[in-house]
Amino acid sequence: MKKMTSLLLGIFIMSSLTLWSQQVIKTPVPTRPAGQKDVLELRTAPISTVRVAFIGLGMRGPGAVQRMTHIPGVEIIALCDVLQKNTSKVNDMLVKRGFPKAKEFYGDTEIWRQVTKLPNVDLIYVATDWLHHAKIGIQALKDGKHVAIEVPSAMNMDEIWELINLAEQKRLHCVPLENCGYDKFELTTLNMVQQGLLGEVLHGEGAYIHGLQPYWNQYWNNWRMDYNRKHRGDLYPTHGIGPVCQAMNMHRGDKMNFLVSVDTKAVGNPAFIKEHTGEDVKDFRNGDHTSTLIRTEKGKTILVEHNVTSPRPYSRMYQLTGTKGFANKYPIEGYALDGGEIDPEVAGNHENLNAHSFVPNNLRESLMKKYQHPITKAMFDDKKTLIEKAEEVGGHGGMDFIMDYRLIYCLQKGLPVDMDVYDLAEWCCLIPLTEISLDNNSAPVEIPDFTRGAWNKLDGLKFAQ
Repeated sequence: MKKMTSLLLGIFIMSSLTLWSQQVIKTPVPTRPAGQKDVLELRTAPISTVRVAFIGLGMRGPGAVQRMTHIPGVEIIALCDVLQKNTSKVNDMLVKRGFPKAKEFYGDTEIWRQVTKLPNVDLIYVATDWLHHAKIGIQALKDGKHVAIEVPSAMNMDEIWELINLAEQKRLHCVPLENCGYDKFELTTLNMVQQGLLGEVLHGEGAYIHGLQPYWNQYWNNWRMDYNRKHRGDLYPTHGIGPVCQAMNMHRGDKMNFLVSVDTKAVGNPAFIKEHTGEDVKDFRNGDHTSTLIRTEKGKTILVEHNVTSPRPYSRMYQLTGTKGFANKYPIEGYALDGGEIDPEVAGNHENLNAHSFVPNNLRESLMKKYQHPITKAMFDDKKTLIEKAEEVGGHGGMDFIMDYRLIYCLQKGLPVDMDVYDLAEWCCLIPLTEISLDNNSAPVEIPDFTRGAWNKLDGLKFAQ
């Protein structure tokens, strides 16, 4: 009887695994056009003075321009927005900062087309609404410009593949402006991982949990709420998944294979709309909370969550679980390490929940100092380090400035950028792929190898210096 039970159980497991593999929704990978090759660790000609044009000066753009005025070797050539008041306001700031006025482009939603073809521009910096991100990025690459695109940088698979193909064809950088990888804790933890302190990282977690009720009316033409209304899934994944993918070497030794998403029903945002407009929305697509689980080629897992409506404290989660240590940013910032001494009474009592706790604050501070990421020690003319300068200039505590500085630094030196077009693709593909999973009863969906076979060519992420 036991043998029969074991046999039946084995048949059931094998059948389930076969059915599971058959149920994975395949995601097409277009053939790389003839003559192209990957842009992993792409090096381009050094640009001693980087000439920048900014498109989109609503919520994120003005801060980006202001930060660039603190980076040596930058010229701000053009400012573009639908509204003249936005370009004028930023130009006034430039003059106050001692910079010459930039050329202004404004008036309609297509005016940006004049900017991407300017002959005296090296970098197009895109900070518009989501639907224009990839559209402008694609044209910028076609016009021979490096491009940096606010996140999410692309909203569907067609946009993602076109950005990849153009970056490869033109041999140009296409960079997602994902700032969270430059947060002090994330940078320090990345260095710890690369130095082996956490052992092998087997699981990562990230999120964008941010109640946007106070901010919905600040989005031009209500574009962000409109996208949530029409689409379902993790619509803002890059803050959560970006730093985790960097620590777990995605397309630099490992790759994401498939995802599965589940969500709650939509309650909070339809209620917000009814309260503020009186409209009773019955077809709101995006649930209040979306959870996505990813499995990698090398048997590791990633959990990503999205929630922009619940009354919860802001959180990107950011957790890394390694064989020798654990890192956690929200809600408590800290590390837990293997090999520490545990009180025998604690170790002998399985009900004592302090057996594995965060290291004391003084040890955490010592670790943060010891493993400070090397890039943050770069010196400015005023004798400040990059981390000190970032704290002075600001932008989400300084991580925005480090992001911008690193982009300009790599362009000036002709070095590989920290975040490439494949990062952009891997992080942004969650938007369309989670929607596919949800619309198919939470079916597993394949995540493409955007490098088309080169995902294991590199050995980890290296910030060039």
